[in-house]
Amino acid sequence: MIRHLVIFAKMPGLGRAKRRLGRGIGALEAARFYRNTLERTIAGCGRDRRWKTWLWITPDREIDHPAWRASGRRLARVGQGGGDLGARMARPFRMLPPGPVVLIGSDIPTVSSTIIAAAFRALGTHDLVFGPAIDGGFWLIGAKRVRPWPRDLFKGVRWSTGQVLADTRANIVGRLSVGFVDTLEDIDDAESYERWKGTRA
Repeated sequence: MIRHLVIFAKMPGLGRAKRRLGRGIGALEAARFYRNTLERTIAGCGRDRRWKTWLWITPDREIDHPAWRASGRRLARVGQGGGDLGARMARPFRMLPPGPVVLIGSDIPTVSSTIIAAAFRALGTHDLVFGPAIDGGFWLIGAKRVRPWPRDLFKGVRWSTGQVLADTRANIVGRLSVGFVDTLEDIDDAESYERWKGTRA
């Protein structure tokens, strides 16, 4: 059965992505950070042949932008479509062909194929897997998909707050088992950016 890795990606460009980060470190530096992180994520995780990688892109009209070709091979690309973040995140789990799905963002510079592989292994014994984020959210979510996708998994989730993971977990009903992989930090603001830069010194 095919494993599916979904990378959620926003069109890179000045003022188009990481606006909150841009307010703290400047729009140009934020755009440079996002483009570099996106390219490293695509190149580092997207060409791993243990899974099929999909780029889930917003806005949909930018589906042919050259940024998506950073992996050195053509990856499957799909527009995220409309709706809030929860609606857009739920789509790959419902739309993709059979097999476990792991979804990640494109603003986590410390993500690696090793951690992605660990998430797929966790789905061998769990229905769902999360990669917690330091800020209380999650940078990774995966599902084995042998049971129906939880219809209200993202209902009422307070996005962009420290309650995202807690809210999502509170929506898990029934006998779905949950596993976890490494806690990482998605870079959303100047403080997280400086922490990340400090680890590279």
